[in-house]
Amino acid sequence: MEFYRGYVTGNLMLDLALLAWLAAQVLKVLLHYAFQGKSDFSLMLKSGGMPSSHSAFVCALAVSVGILYGWSGPLFALAAGMAVVVMYDACNVRWSTGEQAKALNELLSSMKELPEGLRGRRLKEALGHTPFQVLMGALLGIAVGCLALVLR
Repeated sequence: MEFYRGYVTGNLMLDLALLAWLAAQVLKVLLHYAFQGKSDFSLMLKSGGMPSSHSAFVCALAVSVGILYGWSGPLFALAAGMAVVVMYDACNVRWSTGEQAKALNELLSSMKELPEGLRGRRLKEALGHTPFQVLMGALLGIAVGCLALVLR
């Protein structure tokens, strides 16, 4: 890694993780346009959707660590463990929270009388990912992380 000069952070692994996150966010905008027929650049800053930028980030980080420092070392174990926790959270805990928000929003919209603080308020529904969205983000992250082979 002594030849890598750095583009954003000066750290190849972190730069690749950020690149994977950015690629996932751009893909969200492009896929939304392809399927909905309209641009929504606000998706660049939102969580949830296809593909998972969380998964892309942590997988690019883990793969680049594995390539640069070895697959059996403690750094890869740490990065891979973190990736598993983040991806589990994205498609289980955070997805469930989004589903609960949908149900609460529906309930609140059907109520006639609401306390002042709840009128017109909506909970954020797109918090997590489906397993497929997590898988696609992971594959994107793995592909971007493999750039460490040529950039090191």
